[in-house]
Amino acid sequence: MWIYLALAVFLYFVIRFYRERQTVENLGEKYVFITGCDSGFGNQVAKQLDIQGLQVLAACLTKEGAEELERLTSDRLKTTILDVTSTESVKAATEWVKGIVGSKGLWGLVNNAGIFGSACPNEWLTKEDFEKVLNVNLLGLIDVTLQMLPLLRKAKGRVVNVASILGRLSFCGGGYCPSKYGVEAFSDSLRRELNPFGVKVAIIEPGYFRTAMSHVQNALNWMEHRWINVTQEIKDSYGQTYYTNLYKLLREDLSSRCDTNLYLVTDCMEHALISKHPRTRYSAGWDAQFFFIPLSYLPTALADLILTWSKPKPAQAI
Repeated sequence: MWIYLALAVFLYFVIRFYRERQTVENLGEKYVFITGCDSGFGNQVAKQLDIQGLQVLAACLTKEGAEELERLTSDRLKTTILDVTSTESVKAATEWVKGIVGSKGLWGLVNNAGIFGSACPNEWLTKEDFEKVLNVNLLGLIDVTLQMLPLLRKAKGRVVNVASILGRLSFCGGGYCPSKYGVEAFSDSLRRELNPFGVKVAIIEPGYFRTAMSHVQNALNWMEHRWINVTQEIKDSYGQTYYTNLYKLLREDLSSRCDTNLYLVTDCMEHALISKHPRTRYSAGWDAQFFFIPLSYLPTALADLILTWSKPKPAQAI
């Protein structure tokens, strides 16, 4: 019995390996729109797909980012300025894309734009702190997707949404984890709705990656600002030692423990766009595949114990 089971597992992986190595045809005629291309994953995958010969339409937040990306890529790649939190900006970008792709439609949409925000306890934050992250990571992603859907249906294309392993396990406070949980939920419903139209939806779930040192500093600055502005009651409850230790832990996690090999993520994005048989989910990074994914299937009490084991304890903890 065990021999047959092992054989079945072996055949499954052989067949999957063969199917996933088949790529779509006429890549040079396919248009892909990517958000958040100033730096990080978006910048990297834009260059990667340009090398593959696709028609890359890269959206950057800044003019400087757009000019630098154009300088480092071929004439095929085109850029536009996009603020995903502005519906007017999203509509303008959609019209720009529509004017370029014409009757061919849009083969790929990569919703990559995102911010981390702060990883401090929820009690230190305000509603506005959550809104800043949700407006970019979730509501901006939804807005861009809804505007681009007619073009995607026309090409029977692909939607690639960048979520996070923290969309499976909420490890820290702030708006980042809720936003990524929302991306997971939106992507699941979208995939089922668009399947009859021939449009495929894939989710990328990166582990811990460092995309830019400026992002690390922004998160630390945000945390420091919130600690300064919390009430004295909250400061007494948590204590200065808790803040200091949490700050150090966050700085170490974001600046030294995060993977810098962005290809582990962008290769997943590329596969989701050019494979004939893309996966519905991609876990990117060794920590995602061998720690966080298995951890997400453990009993909640055990997962809580593991995730909070190394965290500092508040001054008034029981």
